Amino acid sequence: MSTHFEEGKAVMVDVSAKADTVREAIAEAFVELPEEAIRQLAEKDVKKGDAIAVAELAGIMAAKKTSELIPLCHPLPLSKVQVKGELEPTGVRFQSLCKTTGKTGVEMEAMTAVSVAALTLYDMLKSVTKGITIKEIKLLKKEGGKSGLWQR
Repeated sequence: MSTHFEEGKAVMVDVSAKADTVREAIAEAFVELPEEAIRQLAEKDVKKGDAIAVAELAGIMAAKKTSELIPLCHPLPLSKVQVKGELEPTGVRFQSLCKTTGKTGVEMEAMTAVSVAALTLYDMLKSVTKGITIKEIKLLKKEGGKSGLWQR
């Protein structure tokens, strides 16, 4: 049986020659909310419970599943995942920190964490209002590997 692999087709990048290094990434998402949703969050009056805490937990869970969601993303042994949501005057800002020691970075895990946290908050508040906007999902910082430090 002959095997033939063509260049240019979908392929998971071969990282086997790379050195294991400590890698860290920080990402952010902002969820813009109407006044009624902000009021309910501030007064801890959301029918489904502590919406920000549930969203933070969902983000952590999502980071651990990133390689199952993003087709060519390597599965990583995450050593640390944190997601923090802060209520601001116009919405909630989520930030995530992901860390591993390995051959490839954790940017996708960090961005997946804040994306799912934002979607979870939307789900918990959609009965209050449909005027929720998820925006500004972005990488803030990555560190480790051959390319070193990158910061927005």
